[in-house]
Amino acid sequence: MGAVVRSPEGAAWVAGGEAEELRPPCDLLTDPYSYHLVGISFFILGLGTLLPWNFFITAIPYFQGRLVGANSTTGTLGTNHTGPADTFNFNNWVTLLSQLPLLLFTLLNSFLYQCIPETVRILGSLLVILLLFALTAALVKVDMSPGPFFSITMTSVWFINSFGAVLQGSLFGQLGTMPSTYSTLFLSGQGLAGIFAALAMLMSMASGVDAQTSALGYFIMPCVGILMSIMCYLSLPHLVSLPHLEFARYYLAKKSQAQAQELETKAELLQPDEKNGIPNSPQKAALTLDLNTEKEPELEPEEPQKPGKPSVFIVFQKIWLTALCLVLVFTVTLSVFPAITAMVTSSTSPGKWSRFFNPICCFLLFNVMDWLGRSLTSYFLWPDQDSRLLPLLVCLRVLFIPLFMLCHVPERSRLPILFPQDAYFITFMLVFAVSNGYLVSLTMCLAPRQVLPHEREVAGALMTFFLALGLSCGASLSFLFKALI
Repeated sequence: MGAVVRSPEGAAWVAGGEAEELRPPCDLLTDPYSYHLVGISFFILGLGTLLPWNFFITAIPYFQGRLVGANSTTGTLGTNHTGPADTFNFNNWVTLLSQLPLLLFTLLNSFLYQCIPETVRILGSLLVILLLFALTAALVKVDMSPGPFFSITMTSVWFINSFGAVLQGSLFGQLGTMPSTYSTLFLSGQGLAGIFAALAMLMSMASGVDAQTSALGYFIMPCVGILMSIMCYLSLPHLVSLPHLEFARYYLAKKSQAQAQELETKAELLQPDEKNGIPNSPQKAALTLDLNTEKEPELEPEEPQKPGKPSVFIVFQKIWLTALCLVLVFTVTLSVFPAITAMVTSSTSPGKWSRFFNPICCFLLFNVMDWLGRSLTSYFLWPDQDSRLLPLLVCLRVLFIPLFMLCHVPERSRLPILFPQDAYFITFMLVFAVSNGYLVSLTMCLAPRQVLPHEREVAGALMTFFLALGLSCGASLSFLFKALI
């Protein structure tokens, strides 16, 4: 038997002898065109999934301007309105109504994904998000009182993020059948969505046009991004039908067989036939239905003896501490970002820097450093899953809550300002964002290592639920912390 080789895509095969048939038809080395073309498509799809959330929170000053009575002609994108007139608590509500749908559809995904075809879920979600964002852009040109504007905007936020949760879950399901590199590209696209939104805000503010045109141009940009996502998804079936895209077709073809193989696996578990040591199982027969020119690796002899589904309770017992760390990381982050951090203004005299302070030092800085923190786990994982240092580091992040609350937030009624200089806020934000990205990525990487291989799918589902729970808890606590200021 030859040596085991693993390609950059994560596909393993055995070089030499009969086992070479296990190798996919193409890989990154022999089919780079397929790899990059399909990879770019998933990168753009990842960008599209988080564009709505990031464009809404980055434009908080615009929405607050509309809600204090400034109409779409006089309101500006970059001016904060965080005084007593902020009766709607827009930044708190937009955060809460963006995260609750994620928690809801995380609980309902099993039922929803079995009842509605994948194509309908993905394309339908993208189209609804596009229409609702077009409505948000159109409202820039419509003068209305703050009450109806707030109601329409919050309704759009709820439905946009509801369909965004369905879209994200569906795409992750499709990526589950493909090499891990495609998941990495998808996540990179999601990570850059916040940077893209912050840069779009800065370009709109620096364009020199009137505030209404600037806001309209800002909200048109995510519409273009969603359109590109729709085109990328529609192009995937045509891409894999091209003769030179065998590598992508090999993995995407597995998606259509997943349900059939799951049924065969259940049938085998009900009627095992390992007593004679002959693997004449329906599952093995199903594996032979793969591409004509390729074969899947046979299961190890002990594989059919595993239970049909791992116990959720047993898996939770193994990962509960890591899951709790993930909840606490996102609870701290969403309790102050963007609800509190978007209220911080520059302590310098009015000018260009004070106008661009919040888009640069709050949103752009956070997204860049968060992306950097997530990238660090590609090089090292510290502390490991057995270390008690991880809970300590996670708990230390609670200190960011009072630190941001004591920064330069004007017109406060309770707490004093202890950190008025801009340098304090920038330093806090640097450490806050890097630690968020790194600890989130670290906990998501460590959880699968704490369970057996056949329990990793359940562990991933549990971590996704606790991720959504942490986001929702943080968004809920933001109301309390803002009231304390």
